[in-house]
Amino acid sequence: MRRTPGGGDAGDWVGGAILDALFTQSPVGLHVLDTELRVVRVNTATRGMRGVAVEGLLGRHFAEAFVGLSAPDEVEAILRGVLESGVPAREYLLRMRLAAEQGQEKIRSVSVFRLQDPQGTVLGLAATVVDVTEQEQARARLRVLNAVRERVGGTLDVIATCQELVETLVPDFADVAVVEVVDAVVRGEESQVGPLAQDVPLRRAAFRTRDGQQTQAHPVGDVRSLNFLTPYAQAMSDFRPRLVALSPDSPWFDADPARAGAIRTTGAHTLIVAPLALRGTALGVLSVYRTGGSDPYNEDDVGLALDVASHTALCIDNARRFTREHTIAATVQRHQLPRHPATDSTVETAQLYMPGAGGGGGWFDTIPLSGARTALVVGEVTGSGIQAATTMGQLRTVIRSLAALDLQPDELLARLNDTAAFLAAERAALPPSDPLHQQPFAASCVYAVYDPVTRTCTFARAGHTTPVIIRPDSSTEVPDSTPGPLLGSAEGPPFAATTTDLLHGSILALYTPAILPTPPADSDHAPALLRDVLAQPGRPLQDLCDDILHSLRSKDRPGDAVLLLARTRPFPAHSLATWLLDHDPTAAATARGHTRRTLADWNVDEDTAYAAELIVSELITNAIRYGASPLQLRLIKHRTLTCEVHDDSATSPQLRHARTVDEGGRGLFIVAQLAQRWGTRYTTEGKTVWSEQTLPHSGT
Repeated sequence: MRRTPGGGDAGDWVGGAILDALFTQSPVGLHVLDTELRVVRVNTATRGMRGVAVEGLLGRHFAEAFVGLSAPDEVEAILRGVLESGVPAREYLLRMRLAAEQGQEKIRSVSVFRLQDPQGTVLGLAATVVDVTEQEQARARLRVLNAVRERVGGTLDVIATCQELVETLVPDFADVAVVEVVDAVVRGEESQVGPLAQDVPLRRAAFRTRDGQQTQAHPVGDVRSLNFLTPYAQAMSDFRPRLVALSPDSPWFDADPARAGAIRTTGAHTLIVAPLALRGTALGVLSVYRTGGSDPYNEDDVGLALDVASHTALCIDNARRFTREHTIAATVQRHQLPRHPATDSTVETAQLYMPGAGGGGGWFDTIPLSGARTALVVGEVTGSGIQAATTMGQLRTVIRSLAALDLQPDELLARLNDTAAFLAAERAALPPSDPLHQQPFAASCVYAVYDPVTRTCTFARAGHTTPVIIRPDSSTEVPDSTPGPLLGSAEGPPFAATTTDLLHGSILALYTPAILPTPPADSDHAPALLRDVLAQPGRPLQDLCDDILHSLRSKDRPGDAVLLLARTRPFPAHSLATWLLDHDPTAAATARGHTRRTLADWNVDEDTAYAAELIVSELITNAIRYGASPLQLRLIKHRTLTCEVHDDSATSPQLRHARTVDEGGRGLFIVAQLAQRWGTRYTTEGKTVWSEQTLPHSGT
């Protein structure tokens, strides 16, 4: 066996040299403890042990060698566990400060191993202590940044985005966090490019503290400009963050007494101000504070604050753009909805419209038709934003044009679907890179026609909810009907019309699914959901709409909440006259006589009455020449003076200009010249040719 110059084994000599080096030169803190957990040897080469009297530590309990040791009881349990089991405890993190260290506590990684001789006798413990403060702080900053990227910006709402930010930063990064945003940005408007001018108002959008205290300079929602002498305004002037040490007599406090008072009250000692800016445009400012015993901010924290502010600025700008688009879409949609829905003495209407979270494409309409009838429409376009609003406007315009043709509800929806299919094909033909290409086209609609003379309602629906009828006795009914396909569908069953009787005083409710308290729900459940509010037919319709509005629980509805209520009224019998006429040439003269006497009883002025006689004569003559018996003449004094001639032939009358030498062919041309409007309405029994004349000074 090789001997050392001084005698003894080489292994003993090397082992001793290694131990001496570890305890006098290694930067890793090393402590040897006996079985009572008392320090018997300690490394004096670490930075924290320099200048420490080792003799004062020897013989002391391990926990007594540190100042401010976190969880001393837990440390005791860990040491005892290693001593008894022999299983090492590795990289246990503790906040502590060595006796020779001044200032803040450090984070140290402690690993503990059991010592025993070759015979297995337990001698004590060896504990290594490594300063990992910087590494742990870097990990903590990375966790904060990842949390901000994950949690902030998911709402596309400026205020909500700011609130998400302060909730993420407190308490992991800040004791107090404040976000102030340029007021124009909150409304979706563009902010100014370049440094923020001194007079630009900012809105306090979010505020949060660690302890929940609400001590703040200004309440959330307050709007004011920044004082140029404060670090907040300075950060917005050059888009550079500021690290500010705070004291009760900081020089800039006089420029903003309200903030100074709040800072003194909270005991804040350091502040980071980071500008919220994007592409050289000022959006707002982020202020984070540390108070009390929290570690002061350093330059590494400033870098984190700037990264957080950059991410938040991008989210705020996205939300601003969404808000602007939503505002434009809502404006476009409002201007396309009827400002003053048609009123009628035979049907009273009221409506409720609440846009969805994204500004959808819901709409309603009331359209006066010939024969004192009224069309009621509710529809909805899938999607949101400007595209949905413009599509809604296109479909509403088409419906009004088709309604003027006196089409039956099922035929009207069939032709409307042709237009919707054309719009869907145009969208599908867009380049794949166009965002609209990725949005499927679909719309739903219900079109109902109320006839006060027959007291019936005929409706058809395209993928829409079934209308609800509330009878005068408060009973609720959902008529059985066949749902047609959504508008824009290339395939599906044909549209079907359903006719139901309506007693005077009944209420017809047309709505979108978002109006229900817990949308979406199918139409079979609609009566149960609406009965509590609508089953009060005697109340004013607008009061019922208001009650429905109060029942809307969800702010973020999947679509627009639209409700159209129509209460039926009896048609005045004294304003309606009907005659059956013989199918012979004398019928025209008989019809003129009925018309003359009736209009005189109705106090219709002579000019209008004379024109009506001519119109009736021409319509009866055409019906005798080209139609089939029986013939019926009906006069209606309502919004206008309506003359209707019904026969059992489906042959459509044609308007043509007769030549000078022609003896006939001028009938409908004369009608078109004398009447304000005229048209043909087809039924299963034949057709009705009608005309409308304006009644001077008519309020009906």
